[in-house]
Amino acid sequence: MTSNLRTGGQILADALLTHGVDTIFCVPGESYIATLDALFDVRDRIRIVTCRQEGGAAYMAEAYAKLTGRPGICFVTRGPGATNASVGIHTARQDSSPMIVFVGQVARGMAEREAFQEIDFRRMMGELTKWTGQIDDPARIPEYVNRAFRTATSGRAGPVVLALPEDMQTDRAEVEDGAAYEEVQASPAAPDMMRLRGMLEVAERPVVLVGGSGWTEQACEDLRTFAEANDLPVAAGFRRQDLLDNRHPSYAGVVGLGANPALAAAIRESDLLLVAGAQLGEIVTQGYSLLALPKPRQRLIHANPGIEEIGKVYQPDLGIAAGMPEFAAALAALEPIPNPPWAAHRAALRAAYEDFAEPTGMPGALNLADVVRHLESVLPDDAIIANGAGNFSQWLHRFHRYRGYRTQLSPQSGSMGYGVPAGVAAAFLHPEREVVSWCGDGDFLMNGQEIATAAAQGLRNLTVLVVNNGTYGTIRMHQERHYPGRVIATDLANPDFAMLARAYGLHGETVTRTEEFPAAFERAGEADAPALMELRIDPDAILPNATIGGIRAGSG
Repeated sequence: MTSNLRTGGQILADALLTHGVDTIFCVPGESYIATLDALFDVRDRIRIVTCRQEGGAAYMAEAYAKLTGRPGICFVTRGPGATNASVGIHTARQDSSPMIVFVGQVARGMAEREAFQEIDFRRMMGELTKWTGQIDDPARIPEYVNRAFRTATSGRAGPVVLALPEDMQTDRAEVEDGAAYEEVQASPAAPDMMRLRGMLEVAERPVVLVGGSGWTEQACEDLRTFAEANDLPVAAGFRRQDLLDNRHPSYAGVVGLGANPALAAAIRESDLLLVAGAQLGEIVTQGYSLLALPKPRQRLIHANPGIEEIGKVYQPDLGIAAGMPEFAAALAALEPIPNPPWAAHRAALRAAYEDFAEPTGMPGALNLADVVRHLESVLPDDAIIANGAGNFSQWLHRFHRYRGYRTQLSPQSGSMGYGVPAGVAAAFLHPEREVVSWCGDGDFLMNGQEIATAAAQGLRNLTVLVVNNGTYGTIRMHQERHYPGRVIATDLANPDFAMLARAYGLHGETVTRTEEFPAAFERAGEADAPALMELRIDPDAILPNATIGGIRAGSG
């Protein structure tokens, strides 16, 4: 007879192995130190990435989820650790990314006394997660962890939080580990796919809009097959531009902040909108203005993994609850529409995209559009580009052409500070691929300390680009539009970013002119360390198509 009597920490470590966990992002804390000790015994099978702040750790876990399709795993301590991590949990919720955050908790006998750093996480995290639970009995760890993985991945994916009372982790129990989780997704019904084809057959100006999470490489290939077979224009939802090669004739651009007005007009004037995976939220619908509420004027087909998303805002003519791999495979299997009448419509949208993606001028000696196009010319097709939130990102989203699946890491939540942690996670997971983090100055300083994690991990394949204009640009833009000349609270006093990078052990350079960038970027790639380049731009350059001066004068 053998016994599997183990501590709660050991049972949890074994449960993570059961479910295929290979990487944990964390900031260590005394509230889960018993679990850390258990992870020591499996350190050859589960890699631990120690981060500098829990927000950075949570962002890295969320980026891991985007890159792998598997739940990103994050461990943080109670109280301050959990509140710091909440920014990444919120991003995972809005971006539909599967993630599980394990939070240390006060001992069970101290609960409800406002013990040191005590928070009731079920109340705190309830709005941010698909499910928040607390494991009070070590014998139930396999049950809770299995449920966490299934909940995070099935239907519309999202984050789960599990609280771990400190004394529960040292209690012992004898329990079976169970089997690995399996993701559960619905498949489209054959009659619904026949209805979809019938609606497409009578359309004259259709547009396909793709987005959301849960896509796979094969699903993207099936999407391309469907678009090619039917000569359809395909638009990408906000920060989901890597679902179809942007060089493909069907690709029509991105719908979101800074969208091409011609694409927005085409969606308004379409007679059929096929939405695959995307949520029809504020950004994608441009403040709920692209489509009429509650019933759009055009016929609407909405396919989404989360049945609760279908009809949440807009009433579809056809709603299909399905995972994206299942739905895309069904699309690819449909009999193509013969001689579709919208060929010229597709070609016109493609031409409008190509025109909109041509580099534009901007004030000052450094042109970000030219920088983006140079990156495109020298980076391999599988390079990963991560970015945070702010006006600086619009140059990237407008002028860069994403060429492959899982080459874009961007927060749909619009959360600042994402670019560096996401880039670190990507460079760690894929040391064979080049990774670029595209950051603003305010954006960088929210989680920029994670360049220390990059240095500690020796991530030579990571280059961080910091666009420095000395202001919180997005808010400054809104100030100038609504209260011209009354600038307050948006100016920044920044460090020398290149010098800061060198202090952390990175290769650091400053670029002030467009013609300096190619050689500086080449030196960064050849450096024997991660690299950071500060790109100093004219503060008047606030958008690819607007300046502060123009906005203040009423012309921007």
